Amino acid sequence: MPRPRGRRARFTAAIAGLSALALSGCAGQASDGFLPRGATQGAERVTNLWVGSWIAALAVGVLVWGLIIWCAVAYRRRRDDDGSLPVQLRYNVPVEILYTVVPVLMVAVFFYYTQRDESALLDTSKKPDVVVNVIGKQWSWDFNYVNEQVYEAGTHAQLTGKPGVEQTLPTMYLPVNKRTEFVLTARDVIHSFWVPAFLQKLDMIPGKVNRFQVVPTETGTFQGKCAELCGSYHSQMLFNVKVVDQAEYEQHISELKARGNTGQLDNGLNRSGIMPQDADKLKEAGIKQ
Repeated sequence: MPRPRGRRARFTAAIAGLSALALSGCAGQASDGFLPRGATQGAERVTNLWVGSWIAALAVGVLVWGLIIWCAVAYRRRRDDDGSLPVQLRYNVPVEILYTVVPVLMVAVFFYYTQRDESALLDTSKKPDVVVNVIGKQWSWDFNYVNEQVYEAGTHAQLTGKPGVEQTLPTMYLPVNKRTEFVLTARDVIHSFWVPAFLQKLDMIPGKVNRFQVVPTETGTFQGKCAELCGSYHSQMLFNVKVVDQAEYEQHISELKARGNTGQLDNGLNRSGIMPQDADKLKEAGIKQ
């Protein structure tokens, strides 16, 4: 029986709505693989790896789809066939070696480039200009500016849907074109520190210390969020990052000192103590345990 028009119309509307929603999430350009425009020195490396991976995957996909279509057309059943089945079991050692070795080589190539770029992005051997101990907690953020010995304590965001809420979120200040090292710790459960414009994120695991460095290359206000489901108000665990010139950064540090936010928020407040093998990382960075 034909499908009722009303049901067909609802189905079409649902498909159109889902397509519009998916396309609305494509914030970048096709040349960047629809990633957000990067605002750090390492962002170009991430974009190149992402785009290169998609090009390789699409090339393999086109080859496989082409072979499938060719087989379906070339070996389709014809009118003059007698109806007998072809041989169902036949070995072709060269072909079997080909489709075993080639995928292994592809995975090896992907692994090499991924490991190369991951090592570069997580390299903390260079001396940073700024060190920020970012502490994730249910459901907000604390920022210890280690070198300056000041801190900013965040509170749970109140998302009312009205204008001006972004100004109430915890805000981290960073100087532009200066190397910043993030030292990540968690007070309670697993969180994940993510600034989409940095094209890089890293988990914050209770008892463990994770680190990475970035060099912001442009000023502006960028949104940050937790990228790991951490409880009931995970979606409200938001913050801002303001990348400013050196003078404005120093002014913000002076404002924190004037408020009395001197010293550091103690990582001893965490539910889980820092693991002994990671305690040296905090000591090396000058962070209070």
